[in-house]
Amino acid sequence: MSESIQDRRFPRGALLGAAALIGLTIAVVAVSRVSGLAPLPIVSGAPVETREYRFMDRQDGAVAVYAPDTDVLVHVVPPGTNGFLRSVLRGLARERKLESVGIQPPFRLTRWDDGRLSLDDPSTGRRIDDLAAFGPTNEAAFAILMSAGDSAP
Repeated sequence: MSESIQDRRFPRGALLGAAALIGLTIAVVAVSRVSGLAPLPIVSGAPVETREYRFMDRQDGAVAVYAPDTDVLVHVVPPGTNGFLRSVLRGLARERKLESVGIQPPFRLTRWDDGRLSLDDPSTGRRIDDLAAFGPTNEAAFAILMSAGDSAP
């Protein structure tokens, strides 16, 4: 117990390893930025079904879903439910606000031939390519909208 904490030295090998890892990470990012390398896009199949919707927050906390061409209410997301759907829409709405895009342009929901479901905002170019990546329950919140409008809410 004669050795104090102040007398101990951090292992030199661990410091060198951490410095090498940080340096390698910075180098890889710099090379990819300078060379223009982009992440590989997800290979998309053909769209099987596409629906466009406008989403409006209501006073009671619900989210109203409208068909943009007719302004008909096609679905209502009850207050306090579907947190994932609400979060995704808030994120996309934030992007629209930053780009000074209003609430009028519709969002596009697409089902692909490989079973994926994606959500696009054509007005900002933002896209959530695979809603199933967030889990089946979260994807189901959007999958319900693929049949919205087939019958009144």
